[in-house]
Amino acid sequence: MRFFEMLLFFSSACLLAFQFIANQRIRRSALLLTSGAGSIFLVIHLLVEGYRVQLLFLYGFTLLMLILSLIDAFKTPAVVQTASRIRRVLGRLFIGFGLIATGCFLYVFPVFNFPEPTGELKVSTQVFHFIDSSREETFGTTATGKRELMVQVWYPAQAGSGKYAPFIPDTRILRYMAANYGLPGFTFQHLKYVSSHAYSGAEVSSAQTSYPLILANPGFGSSRFLHTSQAENLASHGYIVAVIDHTFNTFATEFPDSQITTSTTNDLFSPDHDYRTESGNRDILGKVLTDDVAFALDQFELIQSGQIPSRFKGKIDLKHVGVFGHSIGGATAYDASYDPRITAGIDLDGGLYRLRDREGLQKPFLFIHSESGFEQLQMVRENRVYTDAELDRMGSTREWMDQVTEDKKLELKRMRETVGEGGQVLYIEHTEHLNFADVQFISPIFKILGITGKIAPERASSVINAYMLDFFDMYLKNQGGNLMNGPDTRFPEMKFATSLL
Repeated sequence: MRFFEMLLFFSSACLLAFQFIANQRIRRSALLLTSGAGSIFLVIHLLVEGYRVQLLFLYGFTLLMLILSLIDAFKTPAVVQTASRIRRVLGRLFIGFGLIATGCFLYVFPVFNFPEPTGELKVSTQVFHFIDSSREETFGTTATGKRELMVQVWYPAQAGSGKYAPFIPDTRILRYMAANYGLPGFTFQHLKYVSSHAYSGAEVSSAQTSYPLILANPGFGSSRFLHTSQAENLASHGYIVAVIDHTFNTFATEFPDSQITTSTTNDLFSPDHDYRTESGNRDILGKVLTDDVAFALDQFELIQSGQIPSRFKGKIDLKHVGVFGHSIGGATAYDASYDPRITAGIDLDGGLYRLRDREGLQKPFLFIHSESGFEQLQMVRENRVYTDAELDRMGSTREWMDQVTEDKKLELKRMRETVGEGGQVLYIEHTEHLNFADVQFISPIFKILGITGKIAPERASSVINAYMLDFFDMYLKNQGGNLMNGPDTRFPEMKFATSLL
């Protein structure tokens, strides 16, 4: 809760408490002074912090109490006493309910703060619009008819001034984000007040002559914004991090011409399909996502050489390129790592695709699973058969799960192969799938609903960032790598999945 929001809520709680003062003269004075102070807090809040739909009750209640208190000040004592009896009976219930509801709204939809990046370098951000003239768009309609991508870059900054960039600058997409979770369009409008820890468009830091490049991939129906904390942290340690909005696979992407695309790739999947059709469609989608990574890397080669003018000319170390992603974005990271230009990669709780198209990956690759993801793989490793009750709870069939198990066994084989190349297979206790993206910060209700795990979002972020940084430092900077050697007492939640190997 922001500072003036807290003052406004506190003044409203005081207005409720003062309703119980027996002395009429004292009560009138207290309500007048408190409603006046609350109105001042309201004006400052609106000017400095901005309007929030979750605070509508506080806005209306504060102004109503000011008006009633001013009216009371000019009424005769007898009239005031008669009117106040009616108001006190109904008003206390209304006020109490309104404050409780507002408190719940503020808890469920907080204006949160991202964890501070742990590196010493300042961070800045810039967005690029790339058009791949060699590929037709097949998932929807774009202005050119070609595959277009929005790519946001976080990088070490020479200096920053003014305010940090907002977490989500394209506020029009917030209603699509809410719709993606089955919520009313106004639900996430408060996220426009969440700040990042990056400045906009600062010069690249001169601390190093060049910086390794890391390409990142959000999950299905996600967004580049939902990897802000990971990108900022890596950038603060001397990396240029480019997060790709895979068009039509995000909940929404806004382009420079104001066109907004939404997720259409979910049309590839249907409960009416058999498993092989679903798996084949995932491979089709996966190839497009993998090609996006290769194309983005092509563009950064042009940026490095100056053929695309930017402040990054000569600043990108293209001999040390990493890639990571979450969910299907993690699978994209794995599949894209077959590109010889990519040195190493990380998959954050993502199942793989196109497994039968090629041999195992011959380079370092790190898999970090959620606890539930690890448990599923453990069942496959132990050849455990699901009971009928378990299948019913999952809404699945035995035939479907048998085919899933077959593919998961091949995934495990691929994971074991990467360990031989310097990778690792890990999992984090008390995490669920969405703990690997910034959606975990948006609402504590996600933990209550089991969408995220029991682990605190700040702790999950800290553990994930530490291991990502250590792995990329090891293979892109030839330093660090201590966390890859075995369990560390600083991070007891991180487990080495030796039972899967």
